[in-house]
Amino acid sequence: MKIFELAREHALIDSAAATLGWDQETFMPSAGNDHRAAQLSWLSAKAHTLATSDDWKRALEEAEAANDGSDATLSANLREMRRQFDRATKLSVELVARESEATSLGKHAWAAARKASDFAAFAPHLETLLAIAREKAERWGYESEPYDVLLDTYERGSSSARISKLFGDLKPVLVGIAEQAVTRTKSHPVVLPAGPYPIDQQIKLNAAIAESLGFDFEAGRIDTTTHPFCTTLGPRDVRLTTRYDEDDFTSSLFGVMHEAGHGLYEQGLPGSDFGLPSGSAVSLGIHESQSRLWENHVGRSAAFWGKWFPVACDHFPQLGQLSLEDFLRFLHRAEKSFIRVEADEATYDLHILLRFDLERRMLSGDLKVKDVPGAWGDHFKELFGMTPPDDRHGCLQDIHWSMGGLGYFSTYTLGNLNAAQLFATASADPVISAGLAKAEYAPLLSWLRENIHRHGATYDPAVLIEKATGAPPSTEAHLSHLFGRYCA
Repeated sequence: MKIFELAREHALIDSAAATLGWDQETFMPSAGNDHRAAQLSWLSAKAHTLATSDDWKRALEEAEAANDGSDATLSANLREMRRQFDRATKLSVELVARESEATSLGKHAWAAARKASDFAAFAPHLETLLAIAREKAERWGYESEPYDVLLDTYERGSSSARISKLFGDLKPVLVGIAEQAVTRTKSHPVVLPAGPYPIDQQIKLNAAIAESLGFDFEAGRIDTTTHPFCTTLGPRDVRLTTRYDEDDFTSSLFGVMHEAGHGLYEQGLPGSDFGLPSGSAVSLGIHESQSRLWENHVGRSAAFWGKWFPVACDHFPQLGQLSLEDFLRFLHRAEKSFIRVEADEATYDLHILLRFDLERRMLSGDLKVKDVPGAWGDHFKELFGMTPPDDRHGCLQDIHWSMGGLGYFSTYTLGNLNAAQLFATASADPVISAGLAKAEYAPLLSWLRENIHRHGATYDPAVLIEKATGAPPSTEAHLSHLFGRYCA
């Protein structure tokens, strides 16, 4: 089918750009940034030109006309390709190239500004990226507010009003759970034995655990970067990254388990459909459900550490100063942290509520860029009772805005909700439950492959969750999990 041939050609361009982007974050010398920005801008323009061409339009129309609806996967692919085409044709090649260059330069500026804790150095780039986001929203069109169409980019069928109501319902319960969890931690504090935890030993342990979950190292690898991420360069090439702290090996380990969850999803998608919706992840809320499931529901469980704590002690002998029970108390501690990626489960979603509110205000123009650090500090104090000491611990900590990822953050909490619902359903299976008790994860991974991964983007996210669990997405399983782990 001609449209599928063109889609696979488009995927080749995208994967070439992903390779350059991965290199930019890992091994590229800083002096190469301007040329890399030009390369990525050129590739983005080529991909956009192809996806909005007359050939693409004609091939899509011919496929739609020939489709008799008997093949559900074909129909889903054509439906999603039509949606993507209609959105893409509303953006000019010039705008796409301008956005690619702005994000490439923005990421470089963000990394330098974060290191120097200097928001003012990044502010002009954020102004540019916000202007581009508003321009895209106007071109795409929206019913209620421009933020809606940005949310829909990452989570099909979502809206600002729906997320706002969901977060409004969650906020008082989450604040209460967080307070109880922090109080409980203070009543029995546990400190990790002093480092160093050598990086070479962390690398070995991280790889062994990722492999035990099912991550295929013949089709992936782990490297080091400023901000952990997972990216797919091809159907058999999934890259994970992490960062290391010699004072706390769990920071890197849980970063790897989180990114391995993303990687397992990517490795479980139908490789023969690479470049098609049926071979692609459906949304970031579903993607995040996979990472949070492995990181938190598996990785922080007593059964998991019953197997891996002795192994970790072999890598880091000072860990033997703790009992397994105290080590679990350390992992289940709840503290009010400035850094989102280091936050515990009990307080994590509060970080997302803050970012969701600030993004909506920035996009509407209600919050000026120059006022972001102050607004961040005020909102953080409201939720956590403390104020970040500097920009690096506040509004510069995340890479997302520099990537043009406005609308992204809410998917983290959606992912937490989905993860809890999926894990609760899967755990009710006796075979999976028995595997979990022995820290053997092939049955769980197989269930996720069957119920989530193999479907790609053929169902909308909410439909996929309901098909897998028998119920529409809700907050119940997540709040039950948090209460049981941190307050019971």
